Amino acid sequence: MSRTTKSVVVIGAGPYGLSTAAHLKERGLNVRVFGSPMASWDRNMPKGMLLKSPPRASMLSAPDPGFTLEGYCRQAGEPVLGGHDTVPVELFVRYGRWFAEQLVPEVEDVRVLQVARQSDGFRVKLSSGEEVRAPAVVVASGMDGFAHVPGALAPLVADGLVSHMAHGLVSHASHHPDLGVFAGREVVVVGAGQSAQESAALLHETGSEVRLLARTAELAFGAGPTPPPHWQPDTPLGRSWGLYGVVHHAAAFRYLPREVRLKLVRRVLGPFGAWWLKPRLDGVVPTLLGRRITGARAYGDGVELTTRDVQGRTHTLRTGHVLAATGYRVRLDAVDFLDPALRALLARTAGYPRLDAGFGSSVPGLYFTGIQAAATFGPLMRFTCGTAFAAPRLAAALAAREGQGR
Repeated sequence: MSRTTKSVVVIGAGPYGLSTAAHLKERGLNVRVFGSPMASWDRNMPKGMLLKSPPRASMLSAPDPGFTLEGYCRQAGEPVLGGHDTVPVELFVRYGRWFAEQLVPEVEDVRVLQVARQSDGFRVKLSSGEEVRAPAVVVASGMDGFAHVPGALAPLVADGLVSHMAHGLVSHASHHPDLGVFAGREVVVVGAGQSAQESAALLHETGSEVRLLARTAELAFGAGPTPPPHWQPDTPLGRSWGLYGVVHHAAAFRYLPREVRLKLVRRVLGPFGAWWLKPRLDGVVPTLLGRRITGARAYGDGVELTTRDVQGRTHTLRTGHVLAATGYRVRLDAVDFLDPALRALLARTAGYPRLDAGFGSSVPGLYFTGIQAAATFGPLMRFTCGTAFAAPRLAAALAAREGQGR
């Protein structure tokens, strides 16, 4: 079944997709949004997880006031969180779905199978069998397809895909909505950032025998709240001059040299854990620091890892399961719903799409937002508070292109 439409298509119904759609609608554009609201947050984040960002940085962007996390809590009768309170992922999912119900109720829970270029825009094939023709497409698919597992673990990755099952030998942290499935089992968590630290804490608290393995010589934690006066400016991501630049001058980030931009995306805000994780790990979870994985093989019902420390010494480590909490790497080739001929036309910065000032790619009418825009606009695009910058800017650019700017 085909349908011709003048609607802009937004692919993804997470924070960036919903925020972008809300701003596009406010500008009078017809919008069709495909995806399940907040699905990746619900299905790929473990139960009991707390967001690294504080309440005021954990929000979506709306064209009108009142649609913040605080606004949801007041409307839903839930406790309003203060400045340094932690945000449970379950609360954030409820907030995001409320945002969708209020501002983007027409979200369609169908999967996009293919986006192909044609003379007057794009042809979008859906899992429902429908084909949509649209003048513009916004890719807001979040982290899907970008989960990174260290190459040394590749021998235990079947058919190039990380096992989603708890009984497998290796999995990525994003594959487990409930770490309780590992209760009573030995698990080695690989990584040093927020995901690794929090996964290790949750595994310990749900009854696993867990160890944390990392290349870094020590675990880093963010600074806890301190009383004023403060000599560095505050931002939604933390208190520092560097973060102030990242948050308030994201539009200028794309003018930095390519290698500087990529370095900042990798290193700003990571890897480290939130300050409130330290008491859950220090003296609680055994750590194996300063070690790099050099090999892995199946051993009995579990895994045998070979590691090398900073002195060059080799160590052997056996466990029942390896949880790779090793982050994400953006690769356009992993965005499998983009037709290969369309992907071949996209200019790139490393694995990221190269974007203009309005989030437009080198293919006219094709836009990218969220983490896929990080190489252009900086590490702010890794956080939900980045929607406040991205959504109105992208909407303004697309509305101007469609002749409806104001």
